[in-house]
Amino acid sequence: MAQGWNTLAVVIEGPERLALNRLSLPAPGPDEILVDIEWSGISTGTERLLWSGRMPPFPGMGYPLVPGYESVGRVRELGSAVTGYAVGQRVFVPGARCFGEVRGLFGGAASQLVVPAVRVTAVDDALGERAVLLALAATAYHALANPNAAPAGLIVGHGVLGRLLARITIALGAPAPMVWERDERRRQGATGYAVIDPATDNHRRYRSIYDVSGDSRILDSLLGVLAPGGEVVLAGFYTEAMQFDFTAAFMREARIRIAAEWKEPDLKAVIALIERGALSLDGLITHRRDAQSADAAYRQAFGDPDCLKMVLDWRHAA
Repeated sequence: MAQGWNTLAVVIEGPERLALNRLSLPAPGPDEILVDIEWSGISTGTERLLWSGRMPPFPGMGYPLVPGYESVGRVRELGSAVTGYAVGQRVFVPGARCFGEVRGLFGGAASQLVVPAVRVTAVDDALGERAVLLALAATAYHALANPNAAPAGLIVGHGVLGRLLARITIALGAPAPMVWERDERRRQGATGYAVIDPATDNHRRYRSIYDVSGDSRILDSLLGVLAPGGEVVLAGFYTEAMQFDFTAAFMREARIRIAAEWKEPDLKAVIALIERGALSLDGLITHRRDAQSADAAYRQAFGDPDCLKMVLDWRHAA
């Protein structure tokens, strides 16, 4: 039935060159779903790197590409072997690879997507556009849920990921963490924890530090406030080589851990926290634009310090 469908997609044609293009879609296979996308989020981490041309060597990298891994929409058509989903059901889609010669990295910023059913997750209608935040929430949970991890004592950075780390720390029953943020405007919006200028922090000894600043030069300053035997968790994305003073790390017998991408159990755990009222996604989306204004939306998301999270609205995309 879907043969002949096409999709309106955000296509990054090269560094700082973005267009909305019509791309053809294959018919859903037996194990695939056709989804009408309602909203997609813009990532100020990996998508900024794709847009600017600064993404380090990464599997599947190359232009042109369709970005996006934070999409939410409704099932339009089910493959013949798909069970457990219904037409009209709202689902979260963490990207797709259905654009032929145009790469899907990560392929979620489009009006329609064809995606394997195993890749989508049913979400509560009440979440609405906030469901685009599930990928970041799962990323934060994954960093915190390591079997040997201590609860976050200090979080560095109060963007969306830093806020979710703080909220999930509290949702899991741990004491409220301290959060460092140099930008005065971004110190607003805390819910149940303190956000301060790092220069004013007199605590100076943290058992567990989670960094989401993206600053590849930050390790020495973090080691300076780490308790002996403590751990620094690199939960952001870093484009440059990281270096640190070995002596400071040696004296503290420090551990440095890198938190990788979220997995399906992390997403399920986050949804469970939301469903029982322990975790809220409110107040994290600050800006919205119609998908037809995608170029302006991406530029604002990456250039406006007051833009915490930008969402593209695909519901009226022609």
